[in-house]
Amino acid sequence: MSPSQAGLFEPAELLIRDDAEGGIRYFPGFVPPALAERWFVSLREGVDWRRERRQMYEREVDVPRLVARYALADAQLPDALRELAACVAARVAAPFNSIGLNHYRDGADSVALHHDKLHELVPGQPIALVSLGAARRMEIRTAGRAVATPRRRWPLVLEAGSLLLMSHRSQLETEHGIPKTREPVGARISVALRVRPRGSA
Repeated sequence: MSPSQAGLFEPAELLIRDDAEGGIRYFPGFVPPALAERWFVSLREGVDWRRERRQMYEREVDVPRLVARYALADAQLPDALRELAACVAARVAAPFNSIGLNHYRDGADSVALHHDKLHELVPGQPIALVSLGAARRMEIRTAGRAVATPRRRWPLVLEAGSLLLMSHRSQLETEHGIPKTREPVGARISVALRVRPRGSA
């Protein structure tokens, strides 16, 4: 199946949380399983994955996942990412220019609850996240500064080939993360398309 054909596939939509900019919406089966698997294998083997470290309290620790970043206009952009971006563009009308990847090798890899850094995003533009490989649970909850007491939570299993759309406004009001799990799980790659301000993609 070509990227243009895959982009025409109409998945069911699950509204997680609504807002004036589209909220948080989940599309399982955004692309067929065989295509999702092909992209997963290609990216797992072909991307120059990096290990990062970060300061936590008084010590430096390993980031519990592998990462990679590309500008969408990069001449060295892997073919799988070029195809994936074309599929997303057929569904989402946004001028995406940046791609960030996380490789969760097993259940010990994770990302803490967070919202995207707002100064690195163009206001009003969404974030599109495509999941490849093993399914993993994402936790979504209202942020501390959101007007909601007690905090609301939306656990969501992100399946291979699914698309999660998050509005810019949702980053002001919610947090999201992938928690560690002791359950046996396979590797997962998340591919996030964003609209960065000019010069920061």
